[in-house]
Amino acid sequence: MNRAAAPSRRQALALLAGTLAVAGCAQRPLKDPMDSLFDPADPARRADTLLVLLPGAYDTPQDFVRKGFVQAVRARRLAVDLRLPDAHTGYYTSRQIRERLLNEVVRPAREQGYARVWLAGISLGGYGALLFARAHGELVDGVFAMAAFLGRRDLPAAIARAGGLAAWDGELADADPEDLALWRWLRGYAGPPAPTHPPLWLGYGEQDRFVMSNRLVADVLPPAHVLTTEGGHDWAPWQRLWGRFLDAQPWAGA
Repeated sequence: MNRAAAPSRRQALALLAGTLAVAGCAQRPLKDPMDSLFDPADPARRADTLLVLLPGAYDTPQDFVRKGFVQAVRARRLAVDLRLPDAHTGYYTSRQIRERLLNEVVRPAREQGYARVWLAGISLGGYGALLFARAHGELVDGVFAMAAFLGRRDLPAAIARAGGLAAWDGELADADPEDLALWRWLRGYAGPPAPTHPPLWLGYGEQDRFVMSNRLVADVLPPAHVLTTEGGHDWAPWQRLWGRFLDAQPWAGA
C-alpha cells in the first residue's frame, strides 16, 4: 500500500474530526483542564479504586450516564469511584491526550491516594487508554479497551499476514511511527508479563468494524481477558461487554 492510499494516523484523525463537523458534531473546544464528570461510590469517602472511562469520538461523558454505564456500576454496589473526562477528538488531533490524562486525571488520582487506577475506553477512547498505558504503564493497574480503534489499517493487515503479533518482526516500511510504536508495545503481551504492560482486557462485537485488529490483540491475551458478543460498533454490545467486565471485577485481585 502506498502513502497516497494510506493516510497517516494524524490525517485519519483529522478526517474523523471533519466528518464529525459535517454531521453536526463539530469538534468541541479544548479546555484547560478538560471537562470531567465524577461519580463517587460514597460521597463521604474516597474509594480505593478509580475507574476512568474515555468516550468514543462521537460521544461525551454524559453518554456514559445516559447509556447506563454509571448505573451498571452502582447497581452492582461496587466500591469504585468513576471519573469521566470529556476526552474528545480534539485532544487526539492536537496530540495532547496522553499529557492531559497524565496531568489532569491519573497523576492527581495517585496523589489523592487511590490504590488502583484502571482505564476503560470505547473506540477512540480505547485507543487513548492504550496510548496512555504504553507511555505510562507504571501508573495504571489495568486497561479495558472496547471496540478499540487501533490506527491505520495497513499495520494490522501486515501483522495478520505475518501470522499474528507473536510472529511479527515489529517492522513495516512506511508505517505511521505512532501506530508502529503502539503495535510493537502490544506485541509485548505475547511474552511474559512485564511492568511496562499492565493487565489488558479487551472487548468487542463480532461484527465490529475494528474486529480484525482487535482479534490480533485478543490472540495474545489470556482467554479470560477477552470478552466478545454479537453486534457491531454500537452501544448495545458495549453495554453487554461493560456488564461482563464489571462482573469479573479484575481490579479486585490487583
